[in-house]
This record gives sequence, structure tokens and C-alpha cells, in this order.
Amino acid sequence: MEINALSESFSMGKVLLFNKPLYWTSFDLVNKVKNILRYRLNLKKLKIGHAGTLDPLATGLMILCTGKETRNIDKYQAQPKEYLARIRLGATTPSFDLETEIDNHYPYGNIRKQDVESVLAGFGGIQSQVPPSYSAKFVNGTRAYKLARKGEQPVLPPRDITVHEISLVAFNLPDIEIRVVCSKGTYIRSLARDIGSGLGSGAHLTGLVRTATGDFLLKDALSIEEFERNLVFL
Repeated sequence: MEINALSESFSMGKVLLFNKPLYWTSFDLVNKVKNILRYRLNLKKLKIGHAGTLDPLATGLMILCTGKETRNIDKYQAQPKEYLARIRLGATTPSFDLETEIDNHYPYGNIRKQDVESVLAGFGGIQSQVPPSYSAKFVNGTRAYKLARKGEQPVLPPRDITVHEISLVAFNLPDIEIRVVCSKGTYIRSLARDIGSGLGSGAHLTGLVRTATGDFLLKDALSIEEFERNLVFL
């Protein structure tokens, strides 16, 4: 496609699927794509937004919208998300993942596969979930994670989320892997915490991949390198 036509198509609006790299923030990905398009297509202004944040320690599907398609971000963001999550039992961290060091250890040797399956079954449907202190939620005008990193304990109110599907994928103590299909706003880190508590132990998230958002699938997503290499074919 010619550069002028390609520039027009991105300005009119495209939906782009990316596999977010590990350690990148969602802003990092948006900013990188914006810079590539501005440089390669000589675009001085271009709206780009994403339909759902992923933590730096997570990978997987992120939907980016350009141009006029940014008007539909809320529609895409509202669709159910599917994740594969690795959880380590027997230990907790303040952030509920690997961002912070382990703060407590708990017994886990007596936990059986059927125990995990039984606890997971209790998480189906509408749940009241407390977000992590290490989150981007605002507390009195300040991001909660900024307060948490200073040693403060921000109080975050619970919010209703929906777990449409949840199942055990792998069981190899102290590690388990689960598949979750859930609503917008669900914190898988909080779910890991609550699973550990339900098992009479502790737990934290050690890996997370978003595999789908609605009908959009990770298998159809591009790496940032593939996007830059194949830009003229999009």
C-alpha cells in the first residue's frame, strides 16, 4: 500500500493486536507504536489508545486503536478477558506478584489437586474483590502503588467483578496454573491472593498471559518487531 493511502487508513481507524513484551508498560507499547507510525508514515498527529492495561510483569494480548477507531475503545475494553496465570502457593508478597519480595511463608504440602479444584469452583460468578495496594487505583488523588512503595497501606474498597470461567490447567506443587475468563477490572493478582487464602495457605502470581479479549486472540497478535517489519502490508 502506498504511504499516503496507508497514512489515511491509520487516521481513519485501525484495530491492532499486539503481544506485549515482558517488562514493558502498556504506555511503552502505545508510545512505541505511535513513534513508528509517525516516523514511517510522516504523520504529525495520530490518536492511539489501548483497550485494557497489562502490568509490566504480564505478557499477551493488547488491543490498540488508531484514529477514529479510538471512539470504540470502551466497547473493546468491556469484553471478557481470558488469562493463563501461574501461581506459587506457600508464600505471599505485598504486591501479590514478583514486583516485591516474599514477606511470609505458609505450609502447602498437604494441598491436593482436588482441593485446588474445589476452591476454584467457589470463584465462579460475581465476586467482591479488593484490588492490590500496588495498583494504579487512585486513593485521595494519588496512585495506590506510589503510597505502597513508600510503605503506606492504602485502603482500597472492594469492587464487583465477574469470573465467567475458571479451571486448573496444571498442578505441580508449589506451583499451579489456571485459566480464567473474567470481566473488565479483574485483578488476577488479587485472585491469586484469594486462592491461597481459600486453600489455607498463601499465594502470589508468578506469571500472567492474556490470551484473548472477546473474539480477539493472542495467536493473531503481532510482536512489535513484526509490526514494524510488515507495516506496509497492514
